[in-house]
Amino acid sequence: MDYFLDKERMPSLLAPFFTLSYPVATPNDPDCFPNATFYDIGYADICFVVSLIALLAVLRDGSRLLVLEPFANWKLTRDWRRRNENPKPFANGKSNGHAASANGSAKSLEQNGVGERLQLRTDSPEGRHIHRSTLRFAEQGWLTVYYCFSWSMGLYVNMNLPSDFWSGYPHIPLPGPVKLYYMMQTAFYFHLLLVINAEAPRKDHWQMMTHHVISCALIIASYAYNFTRVGCLIMVLMDWCDIVLPLAKMLRYLSLQVACDITFGIFLISWVATRHILFIKVIISAYSDAPRLIPFDWIPERGYYLTHDVYVIFVSLLVSLEIIQSIWSYRIFAIAWRVVMGYGADDDRSDEDE
Repeated sequence: MDYFLDKERMPSLLAPFFTLSYPVATPNDPDCFPNATFYDIGYADICFVVSLIALLAVLRDGSRLLVLEPFANWKLTRDWRRRNENPKPFANGKSNGHAASANGSAKSLEQNGVGERLQLRTDSPEGRHIHRSTLRFAEQGWLTVYYCFSWSMGLYVNMNLPSDFWSGYPHIPLPGPVKLYYMMQTAFYFHLLLVINAEAPRKDHWQMMTHHVISCALIIASYAYNFTRVGCLIMVLMDWCDIVLPLAKMLRYLSLQVACDITFGIFLISWVATRHILFIKVIISAYSDAPRLIPFDWIPERGYYLTHDVYVIFVSLLVSLEIIQSIWSYRIFAIAWRVVMGYGADDDRSDEDE
């Protein structure tokens, strides 16, 4: 990593966009990442975040257009063709010919001669449904890919940090992996704010916007005010469910309903454990342990930024996140009830095209 983050290898004007800024000497006896390069924080970090946002946009479109959409379109079109080329007979033993003719969807087929493969018309109801499912699959596929990477990196970072995330405040300078993890997550949440309106709208659009804005505020404030250790813990807690839920949606868009329901069950357990039990424990710790272990002092030259107002704002933002997640929990348990009743997991946000 140090090779790629070496400022000596590029022009000074470009360095902040492609390297971590503000390297400092390694502290004596660091309590984490003893072999890493350590960094201070500053406004030049914005340049690196901007570059990461651009990189995420390229990776998102590349993965969607080159891998995820072609795969989903191939899979769904193949399944449609198999259903129509191999129709099931009627119960009385008489063949129903092409299934599309029997159910009134013959306009979806194009067949120019005997032995030729059925072709799906893109302007037919089935064609539009496959196109919409393909786009949805790609959107969720990109989220699954990113969150797998970010959760793995977050797990690595947290395994190397002390379990007590309040003692030793202020936690500066930052080891390289912690700073890179923060830069990456900051870039991703701003990236989400940019693309949320590009995707087909959901019923909870404004809830999602509020969630992303609060998340951005917490990430930036915890970074600027040196509360990065609790921030790293919160981000890794959040990321796990964001792997499982998009994966369940991907399976649904591929019409793999049983696998979708099983994955949704795993998500349900994960959601309760991480977004409620563990996250509420973090909120309680921020409310009770932070003021007990950290003095209320505003000494910027020493990295102390905890005042009573800052404390109230942090706790309020965390509680706001929990309120939004509780609202989502109502919808999640409603879907779980549908699964129990045999209707299958179905996200009623996902087919809103208005």
